[in-house]
Amino acid sequence: MKLLKEMCAIHAPSGNEAGMTSFLLKYIEKNKKNWKVQPKIYSGDGFQDTIVLIFGKPKTAIFAHIDSIGFTVRYGKQLVKIGGPRLIEGMDLVGEDSQGKIECKLAINKEGAISYKYKREIERGTELTFKPNWRETKEYVQCCYMDNRLGVWNALQVAETLKNGAIAFSCYEEHGGGTVSFIQKFLFEKFKIKQSLISDITWVTEGVPHGKGVAISLRDSLIPRRSYVNKIIDIAKKSKVHFQLEVEGTGGSDAKELQMAEFPWDWCFIGAPEDNVHTPDEKVYKSDIKAMVSLYKVLMEKM
Repeated sequence: MKLLKEMCAIHAPSGNEAGMTSFLLKYIEKNKKNWKVQPKIYSGDGFQDTIVLIFGKPKTAIFAHIDSIGFTVRYGKQLVKIGGPRLIEGMDLVGEDSQGKIECKLAINKEGAISYKYKREIERGTELTFKPNWRETKEYVQCCYMDNRLGVWNALQVAETLKNGAIAFSCYEEHGGGTVSFIQKFLFEKFKIKQSLISDITWVTEGVPHGKGVAISLRDSLIPRRSYVNKIIDIAKKSKVHFQLEVEGTGGSDAKELQMAEFPWDWCFIGAPEDNVHTPDEKVYKSDIKAMVSLYKVLMEKM
């Protein structure tokens, strides 16, 4: 969990993912010598802050977004949301402008307008994110930004033994998307890849509790092609990995851009369930994390 703890503390809200991109590139360069297959790395010019890893002869791509929710400083002490953070009066926020590091608190007035409480005015355009507070027990881990640093962490675990496949670390997912559009085009045209797994974190609900395994989503606000999802479920049943099926009518992920793509992409969202979604206290059970990694490894081998 040391790597996950470190990633949860990296400042990388939508639109400013460069810190996370730099961290991942350094991690990959340092650790890839220990992986079964040395990947081809695509990043930099033409890829913005995204990273694409190609292993062997890929047929399936894992998508994991590296951005987070947060806030942008507007004028005076006003704040504008990045993505959909839950608003909790007095929550601790951190950031940095030209005058130095910042640690302030969220304020909400009677009309619901949001601002910050701080000893000075913060420069406009500065991003503020949740202050990390890592908690770990034998059963669970809890911190801000499990969504989606845990999805990224999962992809890195799969990378260690992956022989054939692609891993795409995308940006902007929490605030409208955009990068998956050019990544899917690149993967389809250059490698003929047309199926994917979405390595992201879902919600604890009345039908998807902690401790019952990784969730395979049958639908959220969009509906994946059922024959593709059925194939994944069949492999999951034979693998003996603990999983549960999710059915939701709202929510979304990198899959939105894949479904709207000009090329015929299949997708399935597979992720561990978390409680306290989009707060500093996102909580995930270790048994579900273990099941997530195990299922991804099996699927990337069998698909």
